[in-house]
Amino acid sequence: MQELFYVGLIFVLGAFMKWVSYKFKLLNVVGYLILGFFIGPHMLDIVPQSFIDNSHIIVDISLSLIAVLVGANLKYEVLWSVWKQIAVISVFEALFTFVLMGSVLYSMFHLFDFGLSPHYRLAVSLLFGALASATAPATILAVIHELKIKSRFSAFLLGVVAMDNAITLVLFSFVLIVAGANFETTGHIFDQCVRIVPTLFFTLVVGTVGAVISEGIDRVFRNHRSIKTTSTLGMIFIVYSLSEYLGLEPLLASLAMGIALSNISTRDFYLVKREFDFHLKDIIFMLFFTLSAMHLDIRFVLSMPMVVLTYIIVRFVGKVSGVWIGARVSHSSKTVQKYLGLALFPQAGIAIGLALSLQEQAGFGIMAPLMLNVIIATTMVHELLGPFLTKYALERSGK
Repeated sequence: MQELFYVGLIFVLGAFMKWVSYKFKLLNVVGYLILGFFIGPHMLDIVPQSFIDNSHIIVDISLSLIAVLVGANLKYEVLWSVWKQIAVISVFEALFTFVLMGSVLYSMFHLFDFGLSPHYRLAVSLLFGALASATAPATILAVIHELKIKSRFSAFLLGVVAMDNAITLVLFSFVLIVAGANFETTGHIFDQCVRIVPTLFFTLVVGTVGAVISEGIDRVFRNHRSIKTTSTLGMIFIVYSLSEYLGLEPLLASLAMGIALSNISTRDFYLVKREFDFHLKDIIFMLFFTLSAMHLDIRFVLSMPMVVLTYIIVRFVGKVSGVWIGARVSHSSKTVQKYLGLALFPQAGIAIGLALSLQEQAGFGIMAPLMLNVIIATTMVHELLGPFLTKYALERSGK
């Protein structure tokens, strides 16, 4: 009863905030973040901590749909001429950010100690590096939808975001396994790392098979749009939850499902996606961003400002520099070199979700709270400034 009450309250206040955002010419994403921050338990406490603790299913539903929608924008006929450039840029900016963040934070932890042992310093630094590589697909998708921009640059941007987050999931899984192996007294690190390969393979298989099944159902009910939309939603949730149950990567599976659906379907998934855009998109974004902002505890930002500020600055430098280098190597356009790095500034759900997953991992008791609070604190900055930078990049990039 209480959970439903607070969901209803978020809907009502979210609708009001959307009107306020329109009046003050703010992006809806920014309005939802401001709303979540103020009504959350760390400010006005209108929505209690107990609701946030029990809201995992809302976050999972949002992330699964967002990942599929991002993947759905990767149509082969749209990106076939630039897929090599997307791949090169994604690898360069993700790895450059990972290495830069890991190096800078390790040096900082070594210099200022922060109460971490040498081994924990390295593990925390590398995990932060992996998290820094992630980009918020929901924010970028929301800005593109709100501005109603459909250009080569926006398609290129979504392609980089999708591959960027796939690389992030691989990096995070790799670092997690290596760090976890070091905490254990038995087992060889190499053996642990080898396990990543089948995990990634079966993750992609689950996502692709889910897309094939969903497409088959859509063709059976070709003349019943509402049935197709309902069955596709059901398959998205099944793929996400099944991947989680099997110990795979649910976000990567959802991303793969979206890519497969957009490329094996002719007209059916396009109609379903249009239903998502017209009827579900605003609800998903409102719930997700409002809930994300409720996690922020401003007291932590004030207690560790050096780590928070360093993370934000280094991540920005890593993204912009990595994109510029990758764009130069791949001979991408001047527009991509100048503006793509700025557009990748937002960071939210995927980074928060991965940081939250550490709370359940054995051996990470010391690191998990530190990392979660830093990611939540920096998310507020990334999500307040990010939409404006993404909007600027999209508008300046032209067509």
